[in-house]
Amino acid sequence: MAKYKIAWLPGDGVGNDVMEATRIVLDRHSFDAEYIHGDIGWEFWKHEGEPLPKRTVEMMKGTDCALFGAITSMPKEEAQEVLDDNLKDKGLVYFSPIVRLRQEFNLHTNLRPCKAYPGNPLNLKEGIDLVVFRENTEGMYGGVEFHPIPQEVFDVLDKNHPKMKKFAEYGLENLALSTRIMSRQKCRNIVTGAFEYAKKYGYKSVTVVDKPNVLRETGGLMVRTAREVAKNYPGIELWETNIDAQAMWLVKNPMDYGVMVAENMFGDILSDLAAQLVGGLGFASSGNMGDDYAVFEPTHGSAPKYHGKYKVNPMAMFLTAKLMLDWLGEKEMAVRLENAIAKVIKEGNAKTYDMGGNTTTLEMAEAVATEL
Repeated sequence: MAKYKIAWLPGDGVGNDVMEATRIVLDRHSFDAEYIHGDIGWEFWKHEGEPLPKRTVEMMKGTDCALFGAITSMPKEEAQEVLDDNLKDKGLVYFSPIVRLRQEFNLHTNLRPCKAYPGNPLNLKEGIDLVVFRENTEGMYGGVEFHPIPQEVFDVLDKNHPKMKKFAEYGLENLALSTRIMSRQKCRNIVTGAFEYAKKYGYKSVTVVDKPNVLRETGGLMVRTAREVAKNYPGIELWETNIDAQAMWLVKNPMDYGVMVAENMFGDILSDLAAQLVGGLGFASSGNMGDDYAVFEPTHGSAPKYHGKYKVNPMAMFLTAKLMLDWLGEKEMAVRLENAIAKVIKEGNAKTYDMGGNTTTLEMAEAVATEL
C-alpha cells in the first residue's frame, strides 16, 4: 500500500500537460503515492452543469491532499452559453471550482513563494526571495454577490447606509453588488501564519497590504488585527502599505520585501505581480492549506490554445509539487526536488519558449528528473 493518497486533478487545458510532466518527476523521485483521478473543470460544467462534481469532493475526502493543474473560467453569460441545451433552462450558475474547494475544505491560507533562481533569464533581479500570504476564503472572493440586487437586500442597505439612495435612480435591475466580507478571526489567522513563517525562515519583516484609507471598515479591520498579532513577535517588524503603492514599490524595490500578507483579491493581484519579478507565471507555485487538508496548484491559467502541444513551462507545477512535499513532511525530498529545479535553471540547457528556448514540457520534466 502506498504511503500517500493524492487526489490528481488535471483540470483543463495545459493543466493536463504540466501534470503529466510532474508525474514524470515525482515517479523518478520515488515518491510513494497512489494518485486518484478526479473530474473537475470546464468540460464537466458544459455537460453536467457542475465544474466540481460531488463525486470528486467525496473522493478527495479520502486522500491526504490534492495536486491541481489549471482551470478554464468565464463570466456568467459566457458560461451559460456553453452549457448543453438540456441544461440551459435549469437555473444553473457557474461557480469557480477552485474557490469552492477552498471553501469546502476551509483552505484558509494561500501561500505563494516568489524566488529568483540564479540563471533564469526572466528574473528582474537576482536574489529576490519573497512570499505572499493570502487569506483564501473571505474578502472580495467570498462569493456573496447579486445581480440584479433583490429589493429586500437593497432595502436593508438603504435603511442602514445613506449612500445607497443615490444608486436607486439607476433601477435595481441595473445594479450589481459584490461584497467584501472579512472576519477578525480569519484576519488574525492569516497574519499569524505570515509571522510564523517569517519567524521560521528568518525574515525580518511582515508587510500587511490593504487599502484602509478607502476601505475603512474591512481594510481597517485587517490592519488593526495585524498590529495586535505583531505584538507577539517583537523581533519582526510590521510594515503597513496600501495596495496601489505596494505594487509600485514592489517593482521598484523588490529586495526590500520578504513576507507580505493580504486579503483574498489584493493577495491574488500582489502575488501575480511578484511572480513576474522572478520569471512570470511559469515559475509561480501556490498551496491552498487548511488545518488538515491542502490543494496545491500553479497560479497560471489553462491556456487552451497550447493544450496538448507540450509547449508551456512546467516549472511552476514542479515547484508546486515541492510545496506539497513540504506540507506532507517530506522535507528532504522537497529540498532535493528544489535543488534539481534550481540546477536545471542555472545550467540553462533546457529552456521552454518563455525562457528563450524550445525545450518541450516533457523534455523539461526529463531534465529535472535526470538531476534527481
